[in-house]
Amino acid sequence: MTVQDAPEAAAGQAAPSVEGRPHGSGAELIRAALAPVICAAALIGLLSAWVATGGAGTVSRVTIKVGLAAVTLPSSSEPDAADTYLTITNLGGPDRLLSVRSPEAEHVVLVRHTGSAAGPGTALRQVAIPAHGTLSLNPFGVDIVLRDPRSLTVDDSVVLVLTFQHGGRVTVYATVTPPGTP
Repeated sequence: MTVQDAPEAAAGQAAPSVEGRPHGSGAELIRAALAPVICAAALIGLLSAWVATGGAGTVSRVTIKVGLAAVTLPSSSEPDAADTYLTITNLGGPDRLLSVRSPEAEHVVLVRHTGSAAGPGTALRQVAIPAHGTLSLNPFGVDIVLRDPRSLTVDDSVVLVLTFQHGGRVTVYATVTPPGTP
């Protein structure tokens, strides 16, 4: 290596400091970390402002209350089905009744009867419950039908577990009544 080559070779390496580290490494490290830290702080600030102003949406509390709850004894004309009378009040945002189950029946179905309670009706996958509204289930409209119910007696209590899209599960104890009476 000649004397003329020495400055070029030295230019590729930083001169060691007293402690054996290159000069300026702390400043370069701070400079490299500063940009991502500023971006993260700005992003957190913007997201916080968006959430605070409602831009991220709101959580609507859905409160479901069940009033009248009765299951009728199966009638002689339809001995494998027990109808229900149920009043569901929604004190929150719109919701949907997705399913009903009961340990007292092989199958529980949501049904829409048209005209009269006679006949099987049309099976429903779910039932809308309006915000701040009430839905009355009965054998003359939208109904919950217990198919192949176990032996029921008037004044027995039947457990119904209703599952709502937003309201979660609600357990109801319905009283067994004579056919056609709520």
